Amino acid sequence: MLYSRLIRPVLFRLDAEFAHAATLRACRILGSAPLLPRVVSYFNEVAAPELEITVAGLRFSNPLGLAAGWDKSGVALRMLDHLGFGSYEIGSVSACASRGNPRPRLFRLPRDQAILVNYGLPNDGAEVVSARLAKHRRHLPLGVNIVATNRGPHAAPQTLDELLEDYARSAALLHPHASYLTLNLSCPNASGGKDVFAQPGNLRLLLQRLGELNLSLPVFLKVPPCEASRDQERWLTEAEPFEFVRGFQFNLPPGKPEGMRLETPARLWSGYPGAIAGPPVAPLINRCIASLYRRMDRQRYIIIGAGGIRNAADAYLKFKLGATLIQIYTAMIYEGPGIVRRINLGLRDMLRQEGAASLRDVIGTGI
Repeated sequence: MLYSRLIRPVLFRLDAEFAHAATLRACRILGSAPLLPRVVSYFNEVAAPELEITVAGLRFSNPLGLAAGWDKSGVALRMLDHLGFGSYEIGSVSACASRGNPRPRLFRLPRDQAILVNYGLPNDGAEVVSARLAKHRRHLPLGVNIVATNRGPHAAPQTLDELLEDYARSAALLHPHASYLTLNLSCPNASGGKDVFAQPGNLRLLLQRLGELNLSLPVFLKVPPCEASRDQERWLTEAEPFEFVRGFQFNLPPGKPEGMRLETPARLWSGYPGAIAGPPVAPLINRCIASLYRRMDRQRYIIIGAGGIRNAADAYLKFKLGATLIQIYTAMIYEGPGIVRRINLGLRDMLRQEGAASLRDVIGTGI
């Protein structure tokens, strides 16, 4: 209530990216205050054994995580530890620092509780972020999302070998300080959303290169939202030999896909570049989750469900369609940090109403 009545109206009077940067700075400053993070944790955490889950050897106190993109370079880690999440993911981080796309590059669509994102992967670079993470004592599973460097619109495209080395350099620097890595294979607002790894064999080459690093932590693949059996089978086939690959997550669809329904009139957003994030993408992402869940080896892989979660009911649906973990981002913009506790309380109550002893009892039961 405090956020929606007092804080959000102020933030929404500001440019969207400026408001986000200010929020991130506030989290960084408040996180360094003595005892304050613990006080925040006291009010936000939900103790519910039903929500605890272990994935790939990592224990999550609850399945709700903060998605990559909210803290791109790991500057607010201490406060993120105490907002009630079961995990959080920083990034996307590239081997070299990047300024991303020209501004403005973030727009709100309040009627849809959505945003239009055209950041283009700005981040401080793997070396700087690695040094930052090395100073942080982890309290929760911390994922690092890595991606190829966006060198700008006028730079020559990277060759495949350069691209593979870009990922490998980031993984080598960052994996000692992470609980897991996510490979962002298709950013929808960089390089026109071009998916280099749509070419058969390229994903296998990337995983072979990362295998040379002897990674000792789980790796998840962030793939484009696609229901086609041919593409999903290719991901599974190319990932199969590499035991460190433990699951998948779907990225935002590039551009404004046909069939996406929005309350915001097209004249207010169709002229801006970027990808839409929030509730309008949920139907597509949900279909992709269910489709992949049917095909994958459920003893080995899990799905991280993200895209359009506004409340506990949205989250619960993703579990029933096959997700094991979930993440939010846009909901933090529209609902504030209190949404974390509300979702976790709602999930706990739904599990108890169904008589489920744990979250695993409901995963995949809706397909």
